[in-house]
Amino acid sequence: MDKIQLKALAKINLGLDVLRRREDGYHEVKMIMQTISLCDELEIQKTKQSGIQVRTNLHYLPTNENNLVYKAAQLLMEEFRIESGLSIRLQKRIPVAAGMAGGSSDAAAVLWGVNQMYGLGLSKKALMERGVRLGADVPYCVLRGTALAEGIGEKLKILPPMPKCYILLAKPGISVSTRFVYENLHANDLSPEQHPDVDAMIEAMKEKNLELLASRMGNVLELVTIPAHPVIEEIKKCMVNAGALGAMMSGSGPTVFGIFDSQIKARKAYHAMKTGRLAKQVYLTVPYNVRR
Repeated sequence: MDKIQLKALAKINLGLDVLRRREDGYHEVKMIMQTISLCDELEIQKTKQSGIQVRTNLHYLPTNENNLVYKAAQLLMEEFRIESGLSIRLQKRIPVAAGMAGGSSDAAAVLWGVNQMYGLGLSKKALMERGVRLGADVPYCVLRGTALAEGIGEKLKILPPMPKCYILLAKPGISVSTRFVYENLHANDLSPEQHPDVDAMIEAMKEKNLELLASRMGNVLELVTIPAHPVIEEIKKCMVNAGALGAMMSGSGPTVFGIFDSQIKARKAYHAMKTGRLAKQVYLTVPYNVRR
């Protein structure tokens, strides 16, 4: 095929714990990852002109080797000595630098697309093994669905799908540095009660008990991000007051998500958040549990 169109799906963390900081500077994590229907769209096309061309709808995003979609294409093209060029058009909808793995998901989609277009024959596992060179979240974004992530995020175990629900996303008009959050967490000094109980969340998912899952959610990175950006706590409270079963920051933030068991409540909360002053970007979506 000469052209392929793909969707790169966002993710949220239903649970996020950091167990320790390793001697090499990386952090050992234990996270429940969940794909949601909010997505970027990509069109990848072969060109006669050699090289990789990236275009995007956001003027401030790099279009060279500093963009993960460029790096993903380059990784496979160099390994398999692909001489034809590629044009990649990226339509961003997932908020940037929002704790939702938008860039990692875009990279995963390019790995998948180049593999399909050129008939490279790489399995999902092989793509995931290559994806970790691009970023810790990329293997999960190749897998998608509901999964437990351990190690630095590359060790993945498929979990039962998330119960049916509605997910409200709200990103305030601030940026959060992931490096800042992890460097200020001091993971090796946390007390046991500061760590969320990820195993209890997994049990709630196995029981398909949405209310229990929402009540057990936890993200240890909130210990750093919320004191630096109190608006995140305000958004969480607003969502709970609007009927969310639970609300939490995704990843290192600043996006907050709320889980609703009623579409009516979710829509009312969406409109309240949309017209309020706390969030700059607001989306209403659902879990996405179908894998490639």
